[in-house]
Amino acid sequence: MTTDDTVNDDPKRNPVHFDRHTPEYRHEFQAVTQELQSKCPIAWSETYGGHWVASGNREVFELARSAEFLSNDHDVKGERRGYQGITIPPPPRAKAVRGGFLEMDPPEQRYYRQTLNPYLSPAAISRWIPLIDEVARACIDEKIESGRIDFVDDLANVVPAVLTLAMMGIPVRKWTIYNEAAHASVYTPPNSPDQARVVELQKAMGMDLAMTIAEIRQTPRPGLVDALVRAEINGQTPPDDELLGVLALLIGGGFDTTTALTAHALEWLSQHPAERDRLSRDRKALLDSATEEFLRFYAPAPGDGRTFSADCEIAGTRFKEGERLWLSWAMANRDPQVFPEPDAIDMERKGNRHSSFGLGIHRCIGSNVARTVFKRMVTQVLDRMPDFRCDPEGAEHYETIGVIQGMRHLPATFTPGPRTGAGLDETLETLQGVVDEQRLAEPVTVRKGQARIDR
Repeated sequence: MTTDDTVNDDPKRNPVHFDRHTPEYRHEFQAVTQELQSKCPIAWSETYGGHWVASGNREVFELARSAEFLSNDHDVKGERRGYQGITIPPPPRAKAVRGGFLEMDPPEQRYYRQTLNPYLSPAAISRWIPLIDEVARACIDEKIESGRIDFVDDLANVVPAVLTLAMMGIPVRKWTIYNEAAHASVYTPPNSPDQARVVELQKAMGMDLAMTIAEIRQTPRPGLVDALVRAEINGQTPPDDELLGVLALLIGGGFDTTTALTAHALEWLSQHPAERDRLSRDRKALLDSATEEFLRFYAPAPGDGRTFSADCEIAGTRFKEGERLWLSWAMANRDPQVFPEPDAIDMERKGNRHSSFGLGIHRCIGSNVARTVFKRMVTQVLDRMPDFRCDPEGAEHYETIGVIQGMRHLPATFTPGPRTGAGLDETLETLQGVVDEQRLAEPVTVRKGQARIDR
């Protein structure tokens, strides 16, 4: 496959140094992006054993849509071609676990997506809006009288976690078991002295997931776990180790990415109070386009790896089977050939065809969840804390943004206000009853109506 009349000179003759896992990369992202896009939108880096880096919007688009030449497969047992999945560098083989259907190729990957689509479509997610609103309300009520909140710990971590577990069919009171394990596994460096604690957190989460699978096999209850344990993949139900990888993918995608997007957006709105007030005042006209712009600018998951499954020519560059490729969604979102003034946020940006949810057959299946949860949380903050100010000294970003562009803390102050309902623990107990009695976690093909919540 080729898209140009000529093929570029071999970029391997002039490799670039590209290491997105260093702390410096977070601060140098804009400069690195501009240099790569202007000089070599498809570059070769010798880091991590050597891999390609695609930064140009057109190049990323063409490569991501070339599924016949790219593989996501993570062959952890060495049963196929030995490909290493979507992570560069890959985890040590002794610790390698297949990352769900994001590290599978069709038809296997397609079967999983078909199984989950009835739970994750726009119509399916809209049924959960009353529950999302109630959790966000309870989180804010916990802090509203004090005039202080940590937007990460007290809101943006909680709402996505509770919703994800409710959709999966896992008791929502367990959100604390899953929350820290999901976030810490991303923001904790491998050489951190805290790594042992993080491993224990992940073990606890894995054990609870394994017990949940066994429980639901024995006594079915609605949710994504039930759908997966009864799915037919390649003519058989999937084994437990594969299910654990799929469920871990859903948790990681449901928790950390939405938290990251929300925290960065609130931080920016605090830094630009006039724009915050404009968004609040004109939200009917602005909220949708502002959401897409925050997604473009802050791309929570900056990119994904691929492996070339055949020799090919794409976007004017020759590739060899087995070579690794990093597709940078975040850098593609800053290409000036597609986005005028790409390094500025324009809440009214038109034609915002960002790639923050990925492109092609592996586009994020949870995009509807992320958009909905983000909008509902931001709306309540604007309504109940309209003058919030984030503390720049207390804001703590992830040390590196190689996996997720996230935040650990975002403290803020605001004019105190009155509570409007029960606190978080009592609310979660009530909501669990609603989820169970109304069977909210059934697929949209079975249950179409919104949740009914009485307070």
